[in-house]
Formats: sequence, C-alpha cells, structure tokens
Amino acid sequence: MAERENRDRIGRYKSSDELSELWQHHKDGCLSKEDKDFWNNGKLLEYLILRAFELEEADIRWPYSIKIDGDVVEQIDGAIHINDLHILIECKDYTKNVNIEPFAKMRNQLLRRPANVIGCIFVREGYTEPAMTLARFGAPQTILLWSGNEFEYCIKNKKLIEGLKIKLKAAAEEFDFCYNVKAYFETLLLEKKQ
Repeated sequence: MAERENRDRIGRYKSSDELSELWQHHKDGCLSKEDKDFWNNGKLLEYLILRAFELEEADIRWPYSIKIDGDVVEQIDGAIHINDLHILIECKDYTKNVNIEPFAKMRNQLLRRPANVIGCIFVREGYTEPAMTLARFGAPQTILLWSGNEFEYCIKNKKLIEGLKIKLKAAAEEFDFCYNVKAYFETLLLEKKQ
C-alpha cells in the first residue's frame, strides 16, 4: 500500500520544473511539513528519478521486490525502458560521497539479468574514488554513475533520456562510466553562443 501512496504522491508533480523545485526544497531542508513527514523514509529520490523519466515518456516500473518461495531476494529501486534499452536503477540520498556498496549490489543484480540490461546509480552528492575506479572495471556489466548536479540539471532541462544516451555512448566509446553530462550540455550551450 505504501508503494501506491508514494506513486500517487509523486504523480502530483506534473512538470520537470515542479520536480526540480521539490528536490531543491528537499536538499535545502525546507520541504513542507506534510512532504517532510511523507518522504521521511528516504524514498523521495527513487520516486523523483522515475517520475522525471516518466515525464520524458520513458516506460518505467516503480520500486519492487523479487521473491523466491515467498522470501524477498532483491529490492529494486525501479526500472526504466526506452525502446530496446533496459535499465535498473539504484538511488542513494546521502549527504556524502557514496562508496562501492551500491555499485557492488547493482553488479550482482545485473549478473542475474540478460546481457542487454544496464544499471544506473543516482546519488545526491558524488562518489568516492574507489567507487569511480570500480565503475571503470565493472565489465561485462554496464553501470552508469549519476551525481546530483547531473540529474538535477537533466531534470530541470528535460534531458534525462538524452543524458542517459550520452552517458552510455561515453561508456561504449571512451570507457567512461562516470561521464559528466552536465558539463557536456553546458559546453554545447557555450559553443552555440560563440
């Protein structure tokens, strides 16, 4: 029942601007009391990312659990499907850089999936050096790392799907699983102005 309430609650946000404002209020610690009480379980980032992709017309699956013989064996923060691209997501709303644990969890989840499934980890801040190094050597599983400033920029500018494709291209061509799409988009803007 809580999952349905979470989906209904995030569904109230009908635009990327509204989602950006919600996230900024969360980061600044100035959510309304009602929102603060509701999202106190740490689920806001998961639902915010999924809703943002949904607003860009991606097919999404809300957070879910996988059970075997009645026991939960995996908890998935969500899935995104864009044409033939299938992505599992993991979200960490920590106020410090994230270490290798979410990466290791995602890697194990991808080992149990078809080869064409990739992972994306979204974090509020950034990653430790060991996590970024491990991301470069995680093959054959592809896991793309998103920092807060990247997904915030992409949500605000309705560029999450485009950013995802750019990140995947950088991973394929340059072996860069931490490619900064915000810097990419900002460079494009500067070039257009010149």
